[in-house]
This record gives sequence, C-alpha cells and structure tokens, in this order.
Amino acid sequence: MARIVMKFGGTSMAGTERIRRVAGIVKRQQEAGHEVAVVVSAMSGETDRLVNFCREANALYDPAEYDVVVASGEQVTSGLLALTLQAMGAKARSWLGWQMPIRTDDAHAKARIESIDTDEILASMASGEIAVIPGFQGLTADNRITTLGRGGSDTSAVAVAAALKADRCDIYTDVDGVYTTDPRIVAKARKLKNVTYEEMLELASVGSKVLQTRSVSLAMKEKVRVQVLSSFIDEDAPAADTLPGTMIVSDEELEGLDMERQLITGIAADKNEAKVILTAVPDRPGAVATIFGPLAAANINVDMIIQNVGREDTDTDVTFTVPQADLPRAQAILEEASAVIGYQKLTTDPKVAKVSVVGVGMRSHAGVAATMFKSLADRGINIQAISTSEIKVSVLIDADEVELAVRLLHTAYGLDG
Repeated sequence: MARIVMKFGGTSMAGTERIRRVAGIVKRQQEAGHEVAVVVSAMSGETDRLVNFCREANALYDPAEYDVVVASGEQVTSGLLALTLQAMGAKARSWLGWQMPIRTDDAHAKARIESIDTDEILASMASGEIAVIPGFQGLTADNRITTLGRGGSDTSAVAVAAALKADRCDIYTDVDGVYTTDPRIVAKARKLKNVTYEEMLELASVGSKVLQTRSVSLAMKEKVRVQVLSSFIDEDAPAADTLPGTMIVSDEELEGLDMERQLITGIAADKNEAKVILTAVPDRPGAVATIFGPLAAANINVDMIIQNVGREDTDTDVTFTVPQADLPRAQAILEEASAVIGYQKLTTDPKVAKVSVVGVGMRSHAGVAATMFKSLADRGINIQAISTSEIKVSVLIDADEVELAVRLLHTAYGLDG
C-alpha cells in the first residue's frame, strides 16, 4: 500500500462530467489499497472571472480581500469532488486550507507555505477516507486566508505530499507526460519515462508549461517523487500506476533507473521574450547597476544579458531580455532613468524567442553548445543572445524561426523517435 497525493488542474475540473471522471480515477486508486489525498484547482477560467470581479469592485483592491474572493474557486471544486466521490460510494471529506491548516506567510496573492498540520488528515486517511484539499490557498498566523499566486495548486500538491510523507505526488494535466519537446512542433517528439528535478526545473523555466517552476523547486528540496499523468482518460482505464507517464526524481535515483541516458533530455521554446538594447551607455563603474536596479525594484525579471565595449572604450551597448508582458513597464522605467543611466538610444524588439537545450549529460560532455550553434548557423538562423547554466544552453532568435530551430535541434541531438 502506498500513500499518494493526486492533483487535478482546472481543465480536469471543468464541469460536473469531468469531475465525475476525476472521481473515478481517485476511487480506483483507493480501491487498489492506497491512502489517497487529492488537491484540486478551480474550474478552468474561474480564477480569471473572480479576479475580474475584484478589479470591478475596486481597482486598487486590498490583497487580503482579493485572496478571500479568488480562494473560493478551489473551495467549490473540492466540495463538488467530495460530493461526487460520496455518490460513488467512497468515503470522502473536503479539507480547506484553514481547516488543516496550511500555514503561510502574510504575502497576500503570492504567499509561501511555512508549515502544514497533518495529524487529523492522516488519521482520516488511515480510516479509509479520501481527503480532498483545495490547492492555491492557506492561512496566515492571524488567521487570514491567503493564496499562493497563479499556478499555486501544483505547489500546494507537492507541499501536501511532503508534509504527508507521501510515496509520490501524481499531477494530472491535459498532457500525458513530459516530452523531449512540444509534440505540436515536432511530430517525432518522445515522451520521457524519467526526468531529474534539475532538468524539469530548467525546462519549466524556459518555456515548458507542464509544471510550474516553484512546484518543481519544492519537490527537489523536499525530495518528493512527482509523476505527470493525463486526466483525460476513459472511464474503464487502468489505475494510474500502470499508465505511462513521466516520473520526476533525483539525479541519483535516475542513475539507477537509466544507465544509458541521452546527452540532451529536451528542447524548450519560449516566445514570451522581448529584447531591449541600450546604445552608448557610459563605460564606468556602476553603470550597469543604474540599468538593472530600477528594473529589479519594479519586480521585472531580466534574463539574457550581453554587454559590448564600444570602439572608443568610453561607452558600451547593453542588450537584455524581459518578459513580453513587462516590456512597456521596463521601457517606461528606463526612459525615466535615462539621465542617470546616460544611454544614447533605447530600442526594443518584442518579436524574439528563446530556444533552450537541457540535459544533465552536459556536465560530462563537451561540444553541446557547438552542436547547437552549428545546426542553427547551417540554416541561416541568427543568434542574438546566449545564456548558459550547468545543464542548459539558451539562445535568443527571431520569433518567426523558433519552430524551425526546435525541429533542427531535436534532430541534431538524436531525440527524434
């Protein structure tokens, strides 16, 4: 018998018919002899609807009251799933964030989990009851409801799994696992049986939408084994254990599972990038700080950075990327600070994309970046910026060339199925 935390997203919970399908999946796990807790998201589109209500009520809304409103979406689906399970003859009970409780800090709308009380819920599960928990929400020390930020239900599921010391956390999504790249771009993309935490963290950070970055980081910290599965399966499908998904595990565990891992695990693409170029920035100590300090203060994340020394060695050009949605704010901040920074010209380009190759095999193999650069150069794809980590190489290219680049690199690294 295993202790399993199952998480279902908004598309899985979108309406009573899909909730009934989810209840069937959950009930089969319990009938297989497992202790089961379920974490659910709000119905697809519901959180956006609630956020709009807050904005209509008060454009400068109080974040604490915002949390009260938007947390209600998950409360509805947790109650509906518990009711549906009961109708199927299963023992089930909902446990809201304040009932467990899930304790968080007081950063409303972006709270971080501090602790989870598990004594009562463990006793309930041991008695054969299925615990249904709304994701995304928690409780401050002064008993105010909080939410964890968009996509926070994945984080809730991993945190609950860690607190319950679960054998694994099954995250059901609208895809059936982690692929070597987006199957909509590359028909030969293969589903991966296993991926390391580090690889999944890098893939999530550079465009893979399967899991939220924060949840992967928490899974790695707490050593929670995470399995990605599809919830869109027939009523008579076998139990989740027997379905081919993707297991996210530690590097050490994966070495025992797969001795002949490929050099590159996957290719990811992110079109949510915009390029900013500041021309003729004075080449003096502290000049770069005058650029990135105001952006950091505005919580604008800067990704790729290139600095070139000018011909006269008195000025420099600085190129960097920001999320597309933040480009107007970034431009306004830099224009306001133009006198302090001292640049000559500011230009922007929202039509760029980041393509990344990810794999722990990079640690022990040379030539990974060279293969990437040569493959792109052979097809005339210009690289505008480069960034690297220990297991990732990313390049910035024209957005119109991103799909071609992904297909080229998928073939170049031998990932075609």
